[in-house]
Amino acid sequence: MTAVPMKSEYGPTLGRLLSPRWNAAPRLARAAVIGAAVALVALLLAAGLTLENAHYAHGGLVPFSFSYRGLYRVASEPGGYVKVESRWGDGALKYSYAVDPLRLPPYSGALSGELPIYAASYIRALRARYRGFALRGEGKTKISNTLTGYQVAYWADVEGRLLYARDVLLVPERAGERDGVNIRMLTSPTASAQVSSPLEVGETGVLLRPLKTFLFG
Repeated sequence: MTAVPMKSEYGPTLGRLLSPRWNAAPRLARAAVIGAAVALVALLLAAGLTLENAHYAHGGLVPFSFSYRGLYRVASEPGGYVKVESRWGDGALKYSYAVDPLRLPPYSGALSGELPIYAASYIRALRARYRGFALRGEGKTKISNTLTGYQVAYWADVEGRLLYARDVLLVPERAGERDGVNIRMLTSPTASAQVSSPLEVGETGVLLRPLKTFLFG
C-alpha cells in the first residue's frame, strides 16, 4: 500500500500506519478485503440508482412522458402503452400505474362537455369488468398547471383483492381533439396511511410523481 506524501510535522498517514499489516497479511486475506470493498461500492451504486427517478417517453400519435420512482416496468395489458407497478413481499399488488390509449367518438362543442358524456359509458364498462365495483366519485380534475382531465374513482376487485382505483381521462385541449390517454391507477388500501379513499389515489405517495409529471408532447 503506497503512502500519500505528507509533511513530517503532520505525522504518519493512515496508509503508512496500515502498510506493515497489509504487506504482512496473507494474499487470500488481502483478496478478501479487496473483494469486500468492490462489493460495497457496487451496493452503494445500486442503492443510488434505485433512488434516482426513472423516465418514460412515448412517441406516435399521442406522445407523452412521465417520471417515476419506486415502481418497476412490467408488461402492459393488451393494447396498453405502458405499465409500472410494485408488489408486496407475498406478490400481491401494492401500486399500479398504467397508461392506455383513449379515443373519443366524434363530438361537437367543448372537450370539457364531451368527457362527462364519455365517462358515463366508461363507468358502465368498469361495472361489467370488475367484481366488487363501487363508484366513489367522478368529475373534473386538475393534473398540473397545464393539464385538466376527468376522473373516475372506485373500488375494484383486482387479482382477488379489493383495491382503490382512480382512472384519469386526458385529452390535449385542442378543438375537436379525440385522441388522448387513460391513466389507470391502483393502490392497496394498506399501502399508505395517507390514502384512505379512491379519490386520494395519486394525490400523495408513490403514484404522485408519475401523475404530476405527466406531459403530452
